[in-house]
Amino acid sequence: MNHYETVFILTPVLSADQTKETVAKFTKVLTDNGAEILNEEAWGLKKMAYAIDKKSTGFYNLVEFKAEPAVIDKLETAYRREEKVIRFMTVKLDKYASAYAEKRRNKLAKKEEEA
Repeated sequence: MNHYETVFILTPVLSADQTKETVAKFTKVLTDNGAEILNEEAWGLKKMAYAIDKKSTGFYNLVEFKAEPAVIDKLETAYRREEKVIRFMTVKLDKYASAYAEKRRNKLAKKEEEA
């Protein structure tokens, strides 16, 4: 199994419930195909570098997971079919990026425990 990270941008007109529902839909696609979800982050509403479909902001989400390469095609097909997704990018992490991601996760978990 390879280590992957996917970031997708959802349209800014969604409510908080719709955003969570859409993220849950994509994590379900992953888990149904045998992927192991390692981390999920909602980065919130952010301004984009340039307008896409006349929208200058979007809800950014990150999902980190381990999966077989065939799962990526199914996930990206689900992204393309969902009209709420403006952009997406899935990246395979090498051993250095995986180590950095794990260190980052631990740092975020530690920060949440203190709060």
